Amino acid sequence: MPRIQVFNCPSCGARLTVEGDEAQVKCQFCDNTVIVPEELRPKRSAPPVIQIRTTRPSGAAGVLAVVALLLTVGSAMAIFLLMSTVQNKASEQVSSIQTSVVQQVSTVVVQTTSIVGFSATLAPNLTPPPGFAEVVLTFGGKGTGASLFDDARSIAVDDEGNLYVAEYSTGRVQKFDAEGKFITSWIAEGDTPLRGMAADRAGNVYVVRQGAILKYEGATGKLLDNIKGGDYFDDVAVLPDGGLVAASYLNRDDIVHLNADGEVVSRIEEAISGQTGDSELDTRVAVDGLGNIYALGHFNNAIFVFTPEGKFVNKFGSDGDEPGQFRAPNAIAVDGQSRVYVSDIKGIQIFDAEGRYLGVFEPPNRAFVFGMTFDDQNELFAVAGDQVFKFVLKGP
Repeated sequence: MPRIQVFNCPSCGARLTVEGDEAQVKCQFCDNTVIVPEELRPKRSAPPVIQIRTTRPSGAAGVLAVVALLLTVGSAMAIFLLMSTVQNKASEQVSSIQTSVVQQVSTVVVQTTSIVGFSATLAPNLTPPPGFAEVVLTFGGKGTGASLFDDARSIAVDDEGNLYVAEYSTGRVQKFDAEGKFITSWIAEGDTPLRGMAADRAGNVYVVRQGAILKYEGATGKLLDNIKGGDYFDDVAVLPDGGLVAASYLNRDDIVHLNADGEVVSRIEEAISGQTGDSELDTRVAVDGLGNIYALGHFNNAIFVFTPEGKFVNKFGSDGDEPGQFRAPNAIAVDGQSRVYVSDIKGIQIFDAEGRYLGVFEPPNRAFVFGMTFDDQNELFAVAGDQVFKFVLKGP
């Protein structure tokens, strides 16, 4: 009997079940296609080692085989003696060719093979170094204690480099210093999944839960404000001037610009569906240093770019498995050069400010990244369920 696993839908919080080895399941409540967490998938066994063996003849057949072998060897020796002069010169060329062939073959053999008693221990299967980013810090683990995580999906960093990591279901927010040392924690108000988080330069932390933006004092976890109005917020990002950009869904997919006091300044109505004609129930938002707005449409599998004034200027990405396409995109972040980073099942894909695909890199253990953010040193922080990774970018 296959083992049945249970986890929560990242869009609506409904319980999902997975049976067997499927990589994706569909939520019957919100119709969202959900990636099955890596830890719930069955471990695949290594392929069997194939050994080639020879059988030894026995009895009369064995005697005849030995006689035939001796006659063959005797004939070969006679021919060898007659042609020794020719072979002396040819052997030098053959030896050179053999050496070249052995050198080439040795570079491509990747596993231990045993053939007729001959055994060779070959080069290990090494993981190539990442092309665009290097992991310089990892911390966390599965659990409910300090510095451990139970399905963490949101991450933010303040101007002092302090990190805030929030759990999806419990609403617990943990604060760490720049080296991953635990400082404090608190529980965000509400009982629905915690959907997004951001931090401003004044040390305030904005948590999206229960459709509201909850403003906390980062140093103490004290609740300072509850921002909601007529919206049902789903994600939030902090603008360079201290204002906020938030994704809202209440019968339509809007992007809302709020000032530092939480008052609505402007609104992009039907920000994604107005461009594609297709509904968007799960929007992630990020901003660059100029105030441009980047919206990731999970259901539309694309990035939509708006000016600080809310004018639509670009769209890139599509549904698919090719480079630059998305399959279950989940998080977005923008670095100091306005390069756009998007996580999906392939890893973290990188685009330039114009939407041109630059490359992709994988988090350790092919972890699925749920949240990303950058600090002032252009270092990327990513959270993947029970682990936090810090990347130093090496390119492009």
